[in-house]
Amino acid sequence: MEAQGRKKVREGVVLSAKMDKTVTVNVERTTLHPRYKKVVKRGKKCYAHNEKRDLKVGQRVRIQETRPLSKLKRWIVVDVLS
Repeated sequence: MEAQGRKKVREGVVLSAKMDKTVTVNVERTTLHPRYKKVVKRGKKCYAHNEKRDLKVGQRVRIQETRPLSKLKRWIVVDVLS
């Protein structure tokens, strides 16, 4: 039997910190355009749990996948990078 997979970890920038114990994080990734072979940036908004409520807009954070905490929230803030 195989061991359970590790939880996903992503880095992103805080877009909004107005909710109670929740922040919105923009996670950017780079992909290659299928036809033009140019590097393109793609972004995804994730809702992350922030127990301490100490984050500000623009801070870079590391988030980790977790069980569903609410309708949209599936990530928690692990640490603040800057």
